[in-house]
Amino acid sequence: MPIRRIWIDEGCISCNLCEDLAPAIFEVPVGADCTLRGGYLEALADAGVVEQVEEAADSCPTEVIIVERD
Repeated sequence: MPIRRIWIDEGCISCNLCEDLAPAIFEVPVGADCTLRGGYLEALADAGVVEQVEEAADSCPTEVIIVERD
């Protein structure tokens, strides 16, 4: 199923793991919580990026990455 939406719940600890695993989707600015990069939905057209997002969500130590599918 394709990913329709991604969001970050409260509780991010800014560990940078999501950005390391899926840099086309996530960024963690210095001193801030994780955010989604602009245009992330377009990046999800790449199956490799989708796999990276799934790995980031599964690996998140605080489980704040939410992936909504169609």
